[in-house]
Amino acid sequence: MTSFVRPADAGQDPLEEISRNYRPISTHLAITPPVSVVIPAMNEAENLPYVFKTLPDWIHEVVLVDGNSTDDTVAVARELWPDVKVVRQLGKGKGDALITGFAACTGDIIVMVDADGSADGSEIVSYVSALVSGADFAKGSRFANGGGTDDMTPIRKLGNHVLCSVVNTKFGARYTDLCYGYNAFWRHCLDKIELDCTGFEVETLMNIRVVKAGLKVQEIPSHEYLRIHGTSNLRAVRDGIRVLKVILSERSSRGRRGARRKNGRGLPLRAGQGEVS
Repeated sequence: MTSFVRPADAGQDPLEEISRNYRPISTHLAITPPVSVVIPAMNEAENLPYVFKTLPDWIHEVVLVDGNSTDDTVAVARELWPDVKVVRQLGKGKGDALITGFAACTGDIIVMVDADGSADGSEIVSYVSALVSGADFAKGSRFANGGGTDDMTPIRKLGNHVLCSVVNTKFGARYTDLCYGYNAFWRHCLDKIELDCTGFEVETLMNIRVVKAGLKVQEIPSHEYLRIHGTSNLRAVRDGIRVLKVILSERSSRGRRGARRKNGRGLPLRAGQGEVS
């Protein structure tokens, strides 16, 4: 039996007020922070039904960043999730799309989900649980115990392992996965990191900068499925080189970026705001 002390002038039952403010997300967990899910998409109309089907109904908002699709991506998203917030991307690249989406979010927690059907939205509860339990950044990992992938070639696995080892050595991280786009974080983390890249290397940049900012990171085992329809724009060699350049650049700029923040000249976001509809 639950008991509480009622203030002398209270006109509202505190338990009723609490139950209104909290969102039940499972039989044993309820949260008050609103959760925003950002989905960058370009010509993903065929995949969106699979993506939206797995999203939990307790999330606060879905922000779809449309990269100037020529198919019915926007129309399908609105049919599947009538309250979806559609943001038209003004620039190019996944990094630019994510930054644009982050700027449009109103939730306290932000979750990044790919639009190709490779991510299972039901895993979002694990990410949110880690954040409300004390983590600043919940990082998905295909190689943590319980994770897995159906969509990595041997060369990509090798490249990811090598680059991950370099980041762990150079920045004192303990990651098991580096180049994975299924992550979640408290919105306030954007005030502590600068996101200023446009391509697939954005995940690596975030992973490095949250460590450099001293944020608490918890890895979440995640399973990556095959893209359902279409082909990915990811190119292993080209994008691997871009990731390596980011790592080397971050290593050489450790002092300069810290000095910029102390002088108040660092900006958390560097992409266009996009057009919301």
